[in-house]
Amino acid sequence: MAAGVGVFSYPAFVRLWISDTVKWLGVFTSGLALQLLLIETLSADQVALGVVKSAQFLPMLLFGLLAGVLIDRVWRRPVLVVGDAVCAVAYGAIGVLGLLGQLSVPLVAALVFVAGTAALSATAAHQSFLPRLVPTSALSRANARIEQSMTGAEAVGPLLAGVLVRTVSAPVAILVNAATYATSALVLSTIRVTEPAPADSADRHLWRELKEGARWVYRHPELAPYAIGLHTWFFFNSAVMTILVFFASQEIGLGPVVIGLVLATAGVSGVAAAGLTPRVADRFGAGRVMCGAAWLAPLAFLFTALAPNGTAGLPVLIAGQLVYGVSNGLRGPLEMSYRNAVTPDRLRARMNSTIRSLNWGTITVSAPLAGWFAVTYGNRPTILVCVVGLAVAALIPTLSPFRTVQMPEDDLEGV
Repeated sequence: MAAGVGVFSYPAFVRLWISDTVKWLGVFTSGLALQLLLIETLSADQVALGVVKSAQFLPMLLFGLLAGVLIDRVWRRPVLVVGDAVCAVAYGAIGVLGLLGQLSVPLVAALVFVAGTAALSATAAHQSFLPRLVPTSALSRANARIEQSMTGAEAVGPLLAGVLVRTVSAPVAILVNAATYATSALVLSTIRVTEPAPADSADRHLWRELKEGARWVYRHPELAPYAIGLHTWFFFNSAVMTILVFFASQEIGLGPVVIGLVLATAGVSGVAAAGLTPRVADRFGAGRVMCGAAWLAPLAFLFTALAPNGTAGLPVLIAGQLVYGVSNGLRGPLEMSYRNAVTPDRLRARMNSTIRSLNWGTITVSAPLAGWFAVTYGNRPTILVCVVGLAVAALIPTLSPFRTVQMPEDDLEGV
C-alpha cells in the first residue's frame, strides 16, 4: 500500500467497517440491557445470568471447529449476511416477547443459543474475509479501525442501554440490537468482492481438515502459546464479566444509567489505545505490546474488586474500566492482524474457528461456575480469583517466543 494511503481507500473494506460499526453498537447496547432485563424483570441471580451466558456461547463449543471447516469450503460474504440476519430475528424475538411479558430465563437462553449459533459462523467468516479485502501490509491498520469502531460502540452502547432501560424498557433496548443486525446484513449484501473459488469437493475430508486447522494453531511456535494464553484469558474474563453488572447493581448500589457510564469508559480508553496501536507496535514490537497489554487486565479487575460500596466506589470502577479498555484496545488489532497474517488464506477460517471455539467454549463453563461461586462465596472473592487467573493468562505468552513476534510484511498465501 502506498505511503500515506489509509485503509479507508478500499471501498469493500469501508462497507465492512460500516457494517461492524452499526452492529457493535447494538451488541453493546443489548449486552447490558439483556442482563438488566434478567436481573430486574425476571429476578435472575448470578447463577441464572451464568446459565444464559453459557447458552449464548455453547454453540461455539459444539459447532465451532466444524464451522471453520465448512466456511473454508464456501464463499464468506454470504455467511456474513445470513448470520447477521438470523441474529436480527433472534434478538427481535427477545424484544417482542419481552414487551408482551412472555419471557422466561429458559426462553431467553434458547433464543441466545440460536443467535450464538449464527454469530459463530459470521465471526469465523469475518475474521478470514477481511484479509481478502486489504493487503497483508494494511491488516494492522484495518483491524485498528475495526477495533476503534468496536471500542467506540463499547463507549456509547452501555450508556445508551442504561438510558433506554430507565426511560423506556430493556426489551426496547434489545430491539435496537435486532435493528442493527438487520442493517449490518443489508450493508454486507452490497459488498462486491471476487473471492477465491472454494477447494474442489474431491479434496475435502472433514476429519483431515479439522486436524489440519488444529495442527496449524497448536504446533505453531508463536501461535500456540498465544492461543493457550487467550483461552485462559477468555475463561477468567468471562467469569468476572458474568457477575460485574450484578455486582455493580446489587452490591455497589449503582443504577442502570450509571452502570452504563462505567462500562462505557472502557470503550473511550479503548478507542484511544486502538488508534495508537500501529505506531506503538512499530516502535516497541508487536509481541511486546500484546504481552504488555495483557498484564493490564488483571490490574483493571483488581480495582473492581477493591471498589467500596456506594458512590465512593464509582471512581474506582471507572478507573478499572479505563485500564481494561486500554488493554483490549492495544491487544485486539495486533492479535487479529498477526494471526491472520501468518496463516495462509486456505486455513484462516479453520485457524480462527479453532481459536474462537475454545475461547468461547470456555465461557460455557466459566459463566455458570462464576455465578455459582459468587452465590456461594461472594462477588469480591470471585473477582479476586479471576484477577489471579488473568495474570496467569498474561504470563503464558510473556514467557514464550510470542513475546518477540513482529508483523510480517508479505502475503503468506503460499505458506
